[in-house]
Amino acid sequence: MTTAPLPLLAIVGTRPDAVKMAPLVKALQKDERFRPILVATAQHREMLDQVLRLFDLAPDFDLDVMRPRQTLSDITVRTMERLDDVVRKVQPSMVVVQGDAAPSFCGALVAFYNRVAIAHIEAGLRTGNKAHPFPEEAYRHMTGVLADVHFAPTDRARDNLARENVDPASIYVTGNTVIDALYEISGRTVPLAGLPALSGDRRLLLVTAHRRENWGEPMRNICTAIATLVERFDDVEVLFAMHRNPFVRDTVEAVLRSRPRVHLIEPPSYGPFVHLQNRAHLILTDSGGVQEEAPALGTPVLVLRETTERPEGVDAGTVKLVGTDTETIVREAATLLTDADAYQRMAHATNPYGDGHACERIVAALRYRFGFSDAPPAPFVPRPRATGHGGAGTFPG
Repeated sequence: MTTAPLPLLAIVGTRPDAVKMAPLVKALQKDERFRPILVATAQHREMLDQVLRLFDLAPDFDLDVMRPRQTLSDITVRTMERLDDVVRKVQPSMVVVQGDAAPSFCGALVAFYNRVAIAHIEAGLRTGNKAHPFPEEAYRHMTGVLADVHFAPTDRARDNLARENVDPASIYVTGNTVIDALYEISGRTVPLAGLPALSGDRRLLLVTAHRRENWGEPMRNICTAIATLVERFDDVEVLFAMHRNPFVRDTVEAVLRSRPRVHLIEPPSYGPFVHLQNRAHLILTDSGGVQEEAPALGTPVLVLRETTERPEGVDAGTVKLVGTDTETIVREAATLLTDADAYQRMAHATNPYGDGHACERIVAALRYRFGFSDAPPAPFVPRPRATGHGGAGTFPG
């Protein structure tokens, strides 16, 4: 007798959610044991839609929670109300959530209320400070408390969960699915229409900044540092991908709008952004995902935060925490722009975050959890990089 595939409810709401969930949904679609059902809360409407189109995915349920200038309370209430309706209708065997944004915690809490098992992708990331990053640190911690299965990207993430008394048998070290997505997209030819023409004679500094704890004075400090670097280095060109939040872009435009060799652009879709990360000489960011992606491309990263839930990159030497102090940012960036040895050490460091096979391990772990196989998958083990930063068009595996 043929058994009906198990319905797994996969929830995404932000662009990073979609990037990291998309390759898993596609992997689950290929396994006859499972029926993935994609739910988009659409907390980030346009950026989410771009990613889903890139991976040729369409949500089975679109909750459309986004509203102008929405508060965290607004997002939480609307997301939970609409997710509850979906869970009750679908009756999934498991709810799968990703990362540390509101959809992850809301999805886990709704599943818990409905007595549905919860799987957490990118589990175990911690800074130990609930205000940094805000609100993500609290979201991922609370999601971890509710989850039944934990897909930790690294050994350190697994150890964080173990210290919180999570059952070791429920933790699987898989690598991060973002590397699966990165390698898939890096192999494609992606049109770069709409981006400014960049000089081949200048070194590109790619910048993203959007964290709530960086709003206001920290964001002004970041922008002032960028202006200083452009003034100091004639061969540097800056591409600042501005987040759509007006609290971010108002500050960025006020400081950098008229600066020469500084391009303020709308957030590129994920495909072009992967290629920009590879094209860049150096990346300045407060993003979590970029800390994982850029090391896979051999591009050094300065992290515009005081703490990181991804310390593996700091330990490996692929990224460096510099905070939001103007003088510190300028000093650390200038070192990488003038010291070839320091630059090459970062560019050639081991990528600790994944090998492009995280989704295979997650699917294998789900087969094991549901009794379709007799053994769990072997854990992810980082391997040294064969090459450093290869320049535009080169994507080392």
